[in-house]
Amino acid sequence: MTHSPALTHERPASPPLPKRRTSPTKRKQRLAAYLFLLPFFVVFLTMLVVPLVYAGYLSLFQSKLIGGDVFAGLANYVRALTDSAFLGSLGRVGLFFIIQVPIMLGLALFLALALDSARARGSKAVRLLIFMPYAVPAVVATLMWGYLYGPDFGPIGQVARAVGLGTPDFLSAQSVLGSMMNIVTWEFVGYNMIIMYAALRSIPAELYEAAEIDGAGQFRLAWSIKIPAIRPAIMLTVIFSVIGSFQLFAEPSLLNSIAPAAITPAFTPNYYAYNLAFINQELNYAAAIAFLLGLVIAVVSYFVQLAGERRERVPLTEKGAES
Repeated sequence: MTHSPALTHERPASPPLPKRRTSPTKRKQRLAAYLFLLPFFVVFLTMLVVPLVYAGYLSLFQSKLIGGDVFAGLANYVRALTDSAFLGSLGRVGLFFIIQVPIMLGLALFLALALDSARARGSKAVRLLIFMPYAVPAVVATLMWGYLYGPDFGPIGQVARAVGLGTPDFLSAQSVLGSMMNIVTWEFVGYNMIIMYAALRSIPAELYEAAEIDGAGQFRLAWSIKIPAIRPAIMLTVIFSVIGSFQLFAEPSLLNSIAPAAITPAFTPNYYAYNLAFINQELNYAAAIAFLLGLVIAVVSYFVQLAGERRERVPLTEKGAES
């Protein structure tokens, strides 16, 4: 059966939608936004991107007595991977990270939970006192603790001798790393505590009320509700601690003047790169050391974050299996 042409209705094509024109007010707002962002991008490019590219360029060359700077490819990186001084400094800051970071973050978490428990009196003053060391510059903090550690003039040594305990040597080759751990912990425990405390204050009060109705005490409340709820904040402090541990510089560089036998020029990777660049005048090799250090920090941070994400997935899978 054929259809009559008269009965065939073709749908008329819809007219094209008119293009929306940006109003002058919108254009001015966008221009103002870009102008506000421009200073940041200028500083970001000149202070980070350009020096980074230039350092990468320097790391591919070697300075020769005859011929000046010559292209060396990855020779500086190969040298760094076989440099016992560089590898030893990496191992030293790795040990620093394994021992110091759990102590510092554990203490920060304990203080944050104590202040959040609503049982600590004068919590505002206590928060300020704990955070205050972070406001002290690292140079001033290291000089202050260097004075306290001094075996001849330090008050700790004087008190120990007065009670007949002898003079403790905090700046010997065996104990100087532990002394640095104490300085860094004193500096940053308040900073990490504030991050965790702020995360604790954002937990809904309904969770606490439901747990208390079920008979949960303060310990059970902290272990089962508070700590799991602020896990992202704890992970953030761990990442910051990874970066800070592998970038130790102020402490060894300042303590070197009072403990030169204990702190070698390659005590930490950052301090080693500084000595290579400004003392030994090996700019190319120092640039390669800096790039490798950045790679190590990125890899360690990635695996720490990956471990944290896996730990978060485990309770979810367990709950799914139970249901």
